[in-house]
Amino acid sequence: MRNWLLSKVLETKDAFSFKKLKDLDYWLIIPYLILCGIGVVMVYSASSNVAVQMGSTPISYLFKQLFFVLIGMCIVLFMFMIPYYFLKSGKIIFILYLALAGALLGLLFVGQTINGAAGWFHLGPFSIQPAEFVKVVLILLMGRALTMADVTEDIVDGHWWRSMWVPVIMSAVLIGLVFIQPDMGSAVIISTIVFIMCLSSGYSFVKSYWILGGVAAAIVAVIFPIALKLSESGTVKSYKLARLVAFVDPFGHANGSGQQLVNSYYALSNGGLFGVGLGNSIQKRGYLPEPNTDFIMAITSEELGLIGVVIIMILLGIIIWQIIRIGIRSNDSFNTLVCYGVATYFAVQAFINVGGVIGWLPITGVTFPFISYGGSSMFSLTLSLGIVLNISAQERRKRG
Repeated sequence: MRNWLLSKVLETKDAFSFKKLKDLDYWLIIPYLILCGIGVVMVYSASSNVAVQMGSTPISYLFKQLFFVLIGMCIVLFMFMIPYYFLKSGKIIFILYLALAGALLGLLFVGQTINGAAGWFHLGPFSIQPAEFVKVVLILLMGRALTMADVTEDIVDGHWWRSMWVPVIMSAVLIGLVFIQPDMGSAVIISTIVFIMCLSSGYSFVKSYWILGGVAAAIVAVIFPIALKLSESGTVKSYKLARLVAFVDPFGHANGSGQQLVNSYYALSNGGLFGVGLGNSIQKRGYLPEPNTDFIMAITSEELGLIGVVIIMILLGIIIWQIIRIGIRSNDSFNTLVCYGVATYFAVQAFINVGGVIGWLPITGVTFPFISYGGSSMFSLTLSLGIVLNISAQERRKRG
């Protein structure tokens, strides 16, 4: 016991040493910093008119986003420097799980409603969205659950459900609580993360679908009755129905529910290949709602053109590919699955955001990674990136 404690103390001391910076993965950190820089500029450009209309100063959102980015950088550094064994700690993951479950339950009673979803806690000038952090916690939870010895044995023996029913129910509870806010975008992202991690762990495609089906069944059986009692079902239905109608026929409802998508089309059309120039967007001047969050890529396309959007996509693609590459090269199943989970998180979130902007998918209120305004999203993304950087450093040390 004494030797174990001594080894952990030495490992902790080594983890917080600046010598660890030599193992920093620049294929991750440099694109991340560039994206954050572009995001700050675009948030300022997209939000200046919105801020004035709300009675604030044109630079109010700029300072907030700068604050979020700086805190995010501190989170990345902290998660990179902490001892690696903390990432695998079942106790820490369980405590985080309980805290998030409690927070999501609390939202049903005191949550602040924004854009039809009661998903925020209002704290002074800022709001916290717990659903964003569910993505990170479930990545760690499923990574640990799928790599436990009895689970891997059951996969080989074919008794996969025997070891997976607990993490499936735990995942279903959090996904269900996110779903009934209602936050469909986050629920879809989280469900996809769970599915891809199960598929990557050795489960067959069919069995992974069974696990996803188990999550859905648990949501219906356990969470949905709570939703019927605690959520304002009439308001939720009408709001979600309006978004669906706008997706199917945006120009038929251009003065109502289709306003966002129609004006997004106008922004994309105005931008063309090279854009109208930074700060010269027309649609951000009261025509396109949420220009600094959900539809920031529409404003980016209008001002920087298709070229600017492609550069952003390439930078995010580099991050996602490098995360997948780290997972492929790792001999540790936990590291591999966590990397695949984080890569899925980044890729699916970007796809849903862009899909809503160009009309391929219904609008769900999902932000674009590192570009859109928002603290909770930035903190969740940087937590995930810091975890991958820590794993990358661990793998580099193993290879000598």
